[in-house]
Amino acid sequence: MQAPKITWISSVDRQPWRRRTARVSPGRAGTLELSGRRHQAWEGFGGCFNELGWMALAGVSAADRQKALDALFGPDGCRFTRCRMPIGASDYGAEWYSLNDTDGDFEMKRFSIERDRRILIPYIKAAMKIQPKLELFASPWSPPAWLKSPKVCNYGTLVWEPKYLRAYALYLLKTVQAYRREGIRIVQIHVQNEPLADQKFPSCLWTGPQLRDFIRDYLGPLFAKHRERCEIWLGTLNTDDYNGYVHLVLADAKARGFIAGVGFQWAGKGAIQRTAESWPGVRLLQTENECGDGRNTWDYALCIFDLFRHYISNGANGYTYWNMVLQPGGRSTWGWPQNAMITADPATRRVAFNPEFYVMKHFARFIEPGATRLGLHGQWTGNAVAFENPDGSVALAIANPFADARELTFRGPWGTVAVAMEARSFNTIVVGSGK
Repeated sequence: MQAPKITWISSVDRQPWRRRTARVSPGRAGTLELSGRRHQAWEGFGGCFNELGWMALAGVSAADRQKALDALFGPDGCRFTRCRMPIGASDYGAEWYSLNDTDGDFEMKRFSIERDRRILIPYIKAAMKIQPKLELFASPWSPPAWLKSPKVCNYGTLVWEPKYLRAYALYLLKTVQAYRREGIRIVQIHVQNEPLADQKFPSCLWTGPQLRDFIRDYLGPLFAKHRERCEIWLGTLNTDDYNGYVHLVLADAKARGFIAGVGFQWAGKGAIQRTAESWPGVRLLQTENECGDGRNTWDYALCIFDLFRHYISNGANGYTYWNMVLQPGGRSTWGWPQNAMITADPATRRVAFNPEFYVMKHFARFIEPGATRLGLHGQWTGNAVAFENPDGSVALAIANPFADARELTFRGPWGTVAVAMEARSFNTIVVGSGK
């Protein structure tokens, strides 16, 4: 039997993404082995389109802007296929706004995405030129302020009266329809970004019963009436309160009938395992990576690798980074510095690839939509995930977080692959791939 082709990519601080040589040794025991169990199907990786990201890219040369977009969406980059977009303003929007700021327009006659044509839509369409099959999921940070009490973009709650709830459901439907006319596919609506967040930036507080009732009595029936194919998701949840949100909503049979999946922010990492165990037919999505502090260090990237592994091994069907591109320091319009995969520097007009770009690429470059997660056992299981791709290749993403090199022996039906993982490194090993 001919030995399969082995691809091994390794990254360490200041020496990322190096192709290295590995070979199969028949008959050798492994410190990490495929268990024979098969788990969830994979739907894809992505990041979030935000206004400050496109504005950052506008400040660099055309060549570097294209370099960044190719790295995120191109066939030799992260190959993003399912990304996130805000509905109206986010904390990384240039300004506070909604898609209908006309007080009292309950029929949404003044609804418009005209402002999005300035920044957000060009960003998305630039990505679609590289990845024409790109799909999006969308979430609002805040309803239009006039639908809230008090009438503010930050803080507040939706006014809990039928005409307000009907108007907000219509607002979300019109968002999907308007973007479809632009040729942009929103395939999921997540009802609220971080429904427990009382923030300085656009936000809105929701209880579990409110999410249940809004989906069950307003949004779900409206989408059904219009035969809208866009899915409704219970997201994006920023809480570990499984019973007060996930279980409470899904246990209502009528609400559950409208819900395709549950989306968790990084702050919901404690609830995803319970959800996967209790609701095996419900798809799960990691909707926002932890944000960081704008310094983009290798130490933080090691923590982010652990987040990837946590969500994937606990049943997530997809993983979403937060800001794909920001200026140096990653400061939002309200003052919070955060990390990004890519820094676009207007002073040099160049882009730089940060450590978390390589974390994402170690997963997204070789784990394809339609792949199946494979069970693992052995002493490295807590640092790794493995998938079988539709072409039959097996992709293993694994980190060595230790301060010294460690040997890995990875065993499967082909035999054993032995590699020496460098200290504090990310590694991807693909068996049977010609890529």
